Amino acid sequence: MFIREQQIPEELEWDQFDAVSVHALAVNNAGQPVGTARLLPDGHIGRMAVLKEWRGQGLGSALLTTLLRVLIKRRQFEAQLHAQTSAIPFYKKFGFQVVGKEFMEAGIPHVKMTLSIKQSTLII
Repeated sequence: MFIREQQIPEELEWDQFDAVSVHALAVNNAGQPVGTARLLPDGHIGRMAVLKEWRGQGLGSALLTTLLRVLIKRRQFEAQLHAQTSAIPFYKKFGFQVVGKEFMEAGIPHVKMTLSIKQSTLII
């Protein structure tokens, strides 16, 4: 999804963390992937994407909630991610806060965001 829609170089999409991460996948009725996200062992959430035509239907929220539940089951109560600046409002709805200044990642403006699940008002 990142490779095609956002022109992310394929070599940046696959890495050594894929094998040790939890991957969440949303599929349509035909079993085709329409959304994805991953959770690294250290609580870093990334590779979150929903196909454009499927956005606004709650899939991103479901993917993120799924990964936050995994963190809670692991008794890890801190999450972090690098959000594209356009996605900041989405993550703020879950209680994530911007930390630091904007930076470029894969040619796209991002910010670091963190969430303390213990202090979050998030109900999952």
